Amino acid sequence: MGKVFRPSSRESSLLSRIESSKEQTRRRSISGIRECIEPLSNAVAMKLVESKLVETKNKNSLEKQIYKCLDELTQAKDFDVDYAVAPFRNLISEHNIVSLYLTRYVIEELIDHKDTVDIYGSDEDIYRCIDEQRTKHIP
Repeated sequence: MGKVFRPSSRESSLLSRIESSKEQTRRRSISGIRECIEPLSNAVAMKLVESKLVETKNKNSLEKQIYKCLDELTQAKDFDVDYAVAPFRNLISEHNIVSLYLTRYVIEELIDHKDTVDIYGSDEDIYRCIDEQRTKHIP
């Protein structure tokens, strides 16, 4: 019969602090979108096109789609966000929720948009491109 693991109060408080700091970082990232949603959507769209990760017929349409995705993220419930990014959690070990959510959107939904010709590169390439722009606008 296996041992039952019962963490001490010291271990419990440490684990609790780690979890709460992760949640605080997540909330801060999502709330930071509201302050810079337009420049962020423009920067991400431009960088995806410049990096040749997304080929589109209309760059403005791509920017509007990314803006719409970011707006949905600011209004979404935690469960819906976690459910949406679940298949991509193992993509990067220390991921940012905003970058991961946008990556999921580009890979799963943007590919079907009428103005999107094709999406190139690996999932990691797309994530890194988006995260680089997110870092510039949301620290």
